Amino acid sequence: MITTTQIEMALGHANDPATGRSVNELAMASNIQIDGNRVSFDLAAGPDGQAVADSCVSAIHEYVDRNAEVSVNLTARQAAAAPAPESPEAPAEEDQAGLRQVKNIIAVASGKGGVGKSTVAANLAVALAKTGAKVALVDADIYGPSVPIMFNISGEEVLGRRIGEKTYMLPLEKYGIKLMSVGFFVDPEKAIVWRGPMASGALKQLLGDTWWDDIDYMVVDMPPGTGDIQLTLAQSLPVTGAIIVSTPQQVALADVVRGVEMFRNPSIGIPVLGFVENMAFFTPAELPDHKYYIFGQGGCRKLADEMGIPLLGEIPLVQSIAESGDNGKPVALFSPDNTHSPERDAFDALARNTINAINNLKKQP
Repeated sequence: MITTTQIEMALGHANDPATGRSVNELAMASNIQIDGNRVSFDLAAGPDGQAVADSCVSAIHEYVDRNAEVSVNLTARQAAAAPAPESPEAPAEEDQAGLRQVKNIIAVASGKGGVGKSTVAANLAVALAKTGAKVALVDADIYGPSVPIMFNISGEEVLGRRIGEKTYMLPLEKYGIKLMSVGFFVDPEKAIVWRGPMASGALKQLLGDTWWDDIDYMVVDMPPGTGDIQLTLAQSLPVTGAIIVSTPQQVALADVVRGVEMFRNPSIGIPVLGFVENMAFFTPAELPDHKYYIFGQGGCRKLADEMGIPLLGEIPLVQSIAESGDNGKPVALFSPDNTHSPERDAFDALARNTINAINNLKKQP
């Protein structure tokens, strides 16, 4: 089913050649109507109106449904002067309006895939919310969105609200956490096949076109690696600091070093709050006090000491973490009987250490 929000997001990829700005930025589209697979809207454009309309149709076919029947009603619009270009390091203030009340942005990253970064991000968000903080979680893993599964959200429409001259998306909410994911707008059974610039554009729109209200901590689950999308995120957001997730193996730790260097690059300059060693040890449910170091012991702690970066947490390898993610109930949630467990305690400790790291960072001159 095609939704209005999907169309609005797609139109963010259609540009007016006269100004170089998107249809959404210029508020050119209005009166969006959807009837099954038919989409129609009014487009206020200047002399290049047909080119803009064609760009809109292409964007809807690319980002929403290639079989959509799109009808564009062109109306006259006075051409506007092109604005001064903005550098990627200094995004236009209006592009950051939805983030104005977000106090801290935490990028959760990894040098490679398969280390449990998304699991750590989701449970960190839950553990932070348990402290009484107002928390948001952004699923920026554009090719492998996991929030819809980990929070058991499917089929819910993302609504929009007109604020000033712009319509913003409103995040969904569950377990007291505000959530936004590209997975809310794509078919979960279809692969997301986007080139680098397209993925970066979708990510910027996901962040900049959402209205967050008052948030103490925004956790951003980044894609693995150190490519274009990571650079776009780092340069488009006022990130407070980054957390890098790894497993104890040397092959994973080697990628951690590259991740640290990316954030420390002068063109990015984002502080690394600390490391998280995931799957640090195996603890059987029947022997909660026993630790078996299946993937090696102390590798992440040693690297943290060598690089002068705190080790914020060691997360055990236990079946309940995977099962809770698959069931849409992150393991860090409060237990019904208020009991403790090694995995829940580990994420609670990670949340406390993250808050302390941010507070210490802000004390620095």
